[in-house]
Parts: sequence; C-alpha cells; structure tokens
Amino acid sequence: MSRGTTSGRVEARFEALRTEGRAAFVPFIMAADPDYETSLEILKGLPAAGADMIEIGVMYSDPMADGPAIQAAGLRARDGGARVTRTLDMVRKFRESDDATPLILMGYYNPIYIYGVEKFLIDAREAGVDGLIVVDLPPEEDSELCIPALEAGMHFIRLATPTTDDERLPAVLANTSGFVYYVAVTGITGTKSADTSTIHAAVTRLKRHTDLPIAVGFGIKTPQQAGAVAEVADATVVGSAIVQTIADNLDADGKATPGLVEKVLEFTRDLSGGVRNASRQAAE
Repeated sequence: MSRGTTSGRVEARFEALRTEGRAAFVPFIMAADPDYETSLEILKGLPAAGADMIEIGVMYSDPMADGPAIQAAGLRARDGGARVTRTLDMVRKFRESDDATPLILMGYYNPIYIYGVEKFLIDAREAGVDGLIVVDLPPEEDSELCIPALEAGMHFIRLATPTTDDERLPAVLANTSGFVYYVAVTGITGTKSADTSTIHAAVTRLKRHTDLPIAVGFGIKTPQQAGAVAEVADATVVGSAIVQTIADNLDADGKATPGLVEKVLEFTRDLSGGVRNASRQAAE
C-alpha cells in the first residue's frame, strides 16, 4: 500500500521558518487540563502567543515517561472530562479558525488501541491532526500504528534519546516523518534541566543520520534555555513548565482562576520570545 499524503502543514511551517532563519517554538498542553473549556481557550490562544506548532497531550492513566507536572495534568484532565473523542473535538474546534498551525498528538498507545487504530486514524486526520508522538511503541512495533499512520497520511514522529547510539539510530529513524524529537535528558519529563552543550553534540550527530528537522524537548524551563536550544536545533519544545504554570493558577478546589489563560499565554509569549531572539542572534 502506498503511503498517504500528509496535510503539508508541518513541512510548510519548517520551510517558512528556514526562510526566516529561526527555529520553531512548540508548546505542549494536556487536553482538558484543568477542564475542557479552559484547555480549548489556551489552545486557540497559543498561535498568537508565538506557537509555531502545538503538541496536545492525550490523557493516559499510566504515563510512564511523564514527570510529576504532566502526571498531575493528566489527573486534572481526567477529572475535566478528557477522552480521545473530546481531544479530537478540541482539534476540530481549533481548525475552525486556524488551518495553518500544525497539531501533534502526544501520548501512549493504549487509548488509541482501545479506540481502534483504523477508526482513530480516520477521525484524527478528519479532525485536522498532523502527526503522532506515541512514546511507548518502539520501532519493532511499527506495524501496530506507525505504518498505518503513515499510510493514512499522518506523520509518525519518533523519539531519540541520549542513549540512542549510532547502531540503534537507523531503526529509530526508518519510518520517522515530519521531524525527529530529541529527548534532551534521561528519565521522565520536567525533573532535570537540559544541558545545551550536550544538546549541540546530539543534534549534530542526528543530522548526520537524517535530513528531517530536529526538535528538542524535556528539561527546557525558561526563555533563556529555550533560546539556547533554538540556536542549535530546528525546534524547541516546552511542556512541563507550561503545564506547571496552569497548576500554579488553580484555586483551592483545583479550578481555573480568572487570570489563568492569560498567564499561560503570557509565559508562552516569553518562551517564544526567547526562541525568536536567540535565532536572530544566531543568524547574525
């Protein structure tokens, strides 16, 4: 079976950013954190706050790669009504006013398996999803979801880590499309800070193996760190720090305070500014 044709949003965005001479800024939020409506409002506001692409977390009850901040976000999302169907509904509502910003779903295989792989891929593509990051499916399991996703015209974005050596890389990259996501720290999300010197070496090594853009995430918490990563990578991903900003603006009952959305978007603007400023300096 021939591979499907993607929406082209991911490719178009990276091409536009190459013309501008800067890296992409990619924020992560958990769908329905702290509730569906607040999450949708944040999602819709992210492009104007500087997001070039957006990762949307799909809630799962056993998030083995996630640290405390994103695990807590998943629990809030569960209580806020998170379901795969509602996550796809969020994407549809976003697409009503934005048909250009790439949207990547990030999560685990079990919710997709329960939904039904074929039905999920049809519904996700129809909703406007551009790609998937599924952290618990290794290359040896590509027939489960990776190959069907590619055939359905959806990017399948693979993670490379500091322990992914040159012998393992060809398997990791074989069916990866859209971009490669380099995990800058070992262990779970949000618990360590990224080291830009080791990131530079890792990105250089990855670029010897692939022409795909390299996005770097995990351990990036400040505009300064985001900017430093943007000087060497094609995209900077920030998740836990944004999710923690949501947590910091909840009331005693875990509900969104009136200023939560704007504070999250303000922090997003700061992070995006770090990426854009660093990229301009690097270009000079």
